[in-house]
Amino acid sequence: GEMTVGDVLQSETALATQLGFNRSTIREAIRLLEQNGLVGRRGGGKKLFVTVPQQRDVSQRLRATMILNDVTFHELWEVMAAIEPLAASVPDNGGVYLVPAFSGLGAPHWDPWARGLIAGLTRGSSAGHIARAALESIALQVADVLDAMKADSGIRVTSLRVDGGAAVNNTLMQMQADFSGVPVVRPQVFETTALGAAFLAGLAVGVWKTPADFDASWQVDRTFEPQMKKADVERIRGGWEKALERSRGWAE
Repeated sequence: GEMTVGDVLQSETALATQLGFNRSTIREAIRLLEQNGLVGRRGGGKKLFVTVPQQRDVSQRLRATMILNDVTFHELWEVMAAIEPLAASVPDNGGVYLVPAFSGLGAPHWDPWARGLIAGLTRGSSAGHIARAALESIALQVADVLDAMKADSGIRVTSLRVDGGAAVNNTLMQMQADFSGVPVVRPQVFETTALGAAFLAGLAVGVWKTPADFDASWQVDRTFEPQMKKADVERIRGGWEKALERSRGWAE
């Protein structure tokens, strides 16, 4: 099956299910998001802000904001590059899991009372195990969301395109492919937000004639294919579920 702008699915995990893809449909996409409480307006209706949908166990809406406190993008890039050799210094997580629920759990688990934890530490645990658990937590959260999307839509993801500073980390990208069970495709230019802004600016001044001209600028840098054995994936994801359960309701 396919989804187009205007299609609405009843999500069992409170995911936003409307799709808005290009400039010609952005007004319709915004209307749908407003209609379903995912976008609000302030400042006399001129400014948009993003909200999180009402949850079964949450009595008030939470505003979803993306804030990187006191960390520049360049610093984040350096951190992601530096953590890779540490995570790669061990063959597996050694039974260690990190749940980054520092302000609760988001989709598809939705628990504002959950808190971050590191579980499974032993005398044999090292910094490498903790670093690996931190990277795995990113990939495992994405895999959980992909599973929720598939359950809601009945549509199986066949590949996953990535971007952003974390995409520089090859170990993380391989984890993402393994846990999601689909190829992960990284573009040559993975600063997609900046690239999109450049595209729109170039379109406005005539560097590109139509949005279709952008396609030639998108090139694959590397594709990460799933490599991990199914039994190992199930073991790691099973441990992740246990760690998630331990983190739930901590602040109640």
